[in-house]
Amino acid sequence: MLTKRLIICLDVRNRKVTKGVKFKGNIDVGDPVELGAKYSAEGVDELVFYDITASAENRPCDLEMVKDIAKNVFIPFSVGGGIRSLDDMHQVLLAGAEKVSVNSLAVLHPEIIEQGAKAFGNQCVVLGMDAKRVGVSEKIPSGYEIYIKGGRAASGLDAVEWAKKAESLGAGEICLNAMDTDGVRDGYELEITDKVAKAVGIPVIASGGAGKPCHIADLFAKTSADAALVASMVHFGDYTVAQIKDEMSKANIPVRKIV
Repeated sequence: MLTKRLIICLDVRNRKVTKGVKFKGNIDVGDPVELGAKYSAEGVDELVFYDITASAENRPCDLEMVKDIAKNVFIPFSVGGGIRSLDDMHQVLLAGAEKVSVNSLAVLHPEIIEQGAKAFGNQCVVLGMDAKRVGVSEKIPSGYEIYIKGGRAASGLDAVEWAKKAESLGAGEICLNAMDTDGVRDGYELEITDKVAKAVGIPVIASGGAGKPCHIADLFAKTSADAALVASMVHFGDYTVAQIKDEMSKANIPVRKIV
């Protein structure tokens, strides 16, 4: 049986890891390089770094930060934020990231997914999706709409249909962030996670809402997600990677052992 991955997300603003609730009220929690190295040593499977203000500030991703992370982190990690072109994707990979996450850029210019997949391989292209419950309509049959620009603008795209299209273009993985549960720490948004995971044949990472290990157990028991992304529950010291993985094992979730 394939193991389920535990992934830690680090949202970075001004070279500090920051965390908010539903994209608001962010507070700084530490240095991205130091925290990345710490979580890597603790045995997390992967890391995700988002330069969350790069796009709003109309600048590229902080490549020096990516290089510093690569020198100190010895597990796979992906990077998103400030990716504006195929060359930007290339520069992030050259700086040491294994994967590049595209979100708003992919919605506005879907061809970037296909270009990235052809240039670097499907496994390097992650589609970031910010989905919000808006109710079922003819335009949004799943009831969940994709938002862009840090959750500030509605795209008019249905979340499930967009996931399927991105897969057809060459995306190798999807990181699905549920805006309604982001940072709330009361459990994942299981409905949209399962809808997307069952609609595509590529791995889906569930993001937004983890507060306790039981939430991760619920995720894997009730959806077809391949990985659980966490942030607040480790950033604020509530749980260690070892504690989370131990609870996952007790819930009969196959996980990679910490060595």
